[in-house]
Amino acid sequence: MRTLTLRGGARVVVVAAQWYDAFGVVTRGRVQLELRDGEPGPVLGRDDGFWLRGTGVRALRNPGRRTARVRVLTPGPGPSHAGQHARTPADERWRRSGMDSMDDTGVVAGPAAGPTHHTHRFARLAGTGLLATLAAMAATTLGAALARAVGVDFEVPDGGESIPLPGFAMVTGLFSVVGIVIAAALLRWSARPAERFVWTAVSLTALSWVPPLLCGADTATITALIGLHLVPATVMIPALARSLRPRTG
Repeated sequence: MRTLTLRGGARVVVVAAQWYDAFGVVTRGRVQLELRDGEPGPVLGRDDGFWLRGTGVRALRNPGRRTARVRVLTPGPGPSHAGQHARTPADERWRRSGMDSMDDTGVVAGPAAGPTHHTHRFARLAGTGLLATLAAMAATTLGAALARAVGVDFEVPDGGESIPLPGFAMVTGLFSVVGIVIAAALLRWSARPAERFVWTAVSLTALSWVPPLLCGADTATITALIGLHLVPATVMIPALARSLRPRTG
């Protein structure tokens, strides 16, 4: 029996030889199963148990900041032999993988590189988001210019003035940054950030159509405004969703 301790953000690779016929029980915090394709799997809480043999799980990860612990039970000698557990080849592989394996009361320390891994993911998200924001602003402004060239005046009855082209770029940039903030929050606190972000972003895009429909403008302006809401969404959502997915390999 071993106790696996995972510090906040830590990740431990599952090696089949180490988990052969083993049963894990989460005794503290939360543990997320990482699937073979790199996609995040279910998050297990306290007192949840799991088998890993033949499940396609390639790693265990602590998605939170608090330390998590997993009690790992493996078939072995009877009670009379407790405390006299001999180190096996599997134990040696466990030790060489970066963890210190001990018998019954031992602690298996998770890798200390977890926070660095999260920092890299946040940096990748921020870089991708900035480039996508610039691309979305350029595409939306170009779309507005083309619409104006074919006769769309973008005149809103309440103000009586036409929306200027820089206004499209400014609003697109503002809401793109809001999208990046939402993505960062999901990366930090959600077990499935990519899926949650896509659902949230698509819902907010649909809600953004309400103001154009209620502004009282002519049909051409309303149609163009709805289309221009879709332009940045088609740029930002796929780019940020890809950054939220863990890299494979």
